[in-house]
Amino acid sequence: MWFIFIRPVRFLTGALIQQDSPRQLAHGFALGALVGLVPKENLTAIALMTVLCAARVNLGTGMLAAFAFSWIGVLVDPLSHRIGLSLLEWRTLAPVWTWLYNLPVVPWTQFNNSVVLGSLVVGLTAYYPLVRLGEPLFARYKPRLEERLRRYRIVQVLFGAEWTSRLGPA
Repeated sequence: MWFIFIRPVRFLTGALIQQDSPRQLAHGFALGALVGLVPKENLTAIALMTVLCAARVNLGTGMLAAFAFSWIGVLVDPLSHRIGLSLLEWRTLAPVWTWLYNLPVVPWTQFNNSVVLGSLVVGLTAYYPLVRLGEPLFARYKPRLEERLRRYRIVQVLFGAEWTSRLGPA
């Protein structure tokens, strides 16, 4: 019964303590932000989530960023709508949108929805800056956070004494 409540806490703590590089943490965060910005219930969101789970990035930071940016995405929707609408109404792209819509699976991506297309563009545009900003931040603050977390008895209980002993002396 308690495992239902402990598992998410263990997952999040493990994501912060894992021996992942700052680059993996930053890419996980940026990819999670992209997943969070795109509206759900379409093939685009499913494909992005699959990429997040399959890529060699930190899944914990990706999931945390996806959760946070799902809430931020609601605030960015008006901007996403304007960007997506301008792309969909661009006359030179009209044949491309028509060709894509006539393909068998592509309509399930809902690219013809201005918010989905705009959110995808905003997320792809923000990906590189998030990685560039995130990498030095994770490099600087992850060791400090890891050291602080290892001191807590709850972390030792969650992962077992043999796991925390592999991390080195506290």
